[in-house]
Amino acid sequence: MTEPNQEAMHHPHHHLPKRIILVRHGESQGNLDTAAYTTTPDNKIQLTPSGLAQARQAGNHLYNILSNDENKNWRVYFYVSPYDRTRSTLREIGRSFKKERIIGVREECRVREQDFGNFQVKERMKVIKESRERFGRFFYRFPEGESAADVFDRVSGFLESLWRDIDMKRVHRDPSHDLNLIIVSHGLTCRVFLMKWFKWTVEQFEHLNNPGNCEFRIMQLGPGGEYSLAIHHTDEEMLEWGLSPEMIDDQKWRMHANKGDWNEKCPWYLDEFFDHVADSDTESDDKENGSSGMCD
Repeated sequence: MTEPNQEAMHHPHHHLPKRIILVRHGESQGNLDTAAYTTTPDNKIQLTPSGLAQARQAGNHLYNILSNDENKNWRVYFYVSPYDRTRSTLREIGRSFKKERIIGVREECRVREQDFGNFQVKERMKVIKESRERFGRFFYRFPEGESAADVFDRVSGFLESLWRDIDMKRVHRDPSHDLNLIIVSHGLTCRVFLMKWFKWTVEQFEHLNNPGNCEFRIMQLGPGGEYSLAIHHTDEEMLEWGLSPEMIDDQKWRMHANKGDWNEKCPWYLDEFFDHVADSDTESDDKENGSSGMCD
């Protein structure tokens, strides 16, 4: 038996990325002054000098995290939104990595920003965003633009392509290397990505806070083949992001769960919908007969 096959037997998840890291772009001109959107297309909004510095700092931070691995043969593959501010963020992040560490980069249109329409009228957009707060962030669709639900659909399509890339080893050809996928995107898109991946509900999404500029969320692979935010991030961080205690408990469960396992303690998987239903036929019969099910 050859050495690679022996390794595959002992490490059944060797072909999976060790980490999937979501990075929001650095501070942009639009973050600094929303009037920028009235004259500049959203995809052409540039980073500020502070945003460029944030991206370089994020690159240093990411490099330090990856280089501290026991396996020094790590590699990265980047996906990036086609917007100028995300592309510029990636260029600055990339300054921290040598080319030998980078497997490749792909511009991915499906992880772009939520479409807010075309040129934005500042006062009109203020009213629209107030309406969104009343209507709900997930289902509210911007006039001539998208809802977060629309973003969810295209992110779902991206995830299907991502898994095909992984399964067909398009992004990872050497099993001795730890693969890290870094997705440079936008705040809402990152939140929707996590919602889709971890099967969070719409209500849970509504409570999530937007990542700050160049903040990142690290989903790390556990020994059983499940990804978890809790391997790298603290409870305090996840609470700040808007995760509930139950969601954090689920992340901790995922740290050691086997791939494909079902967390029966997750209330939003079952009890959220069937908390009024009896646990068993016996319990149901007991209730109908007026019995507590206990011996007198």
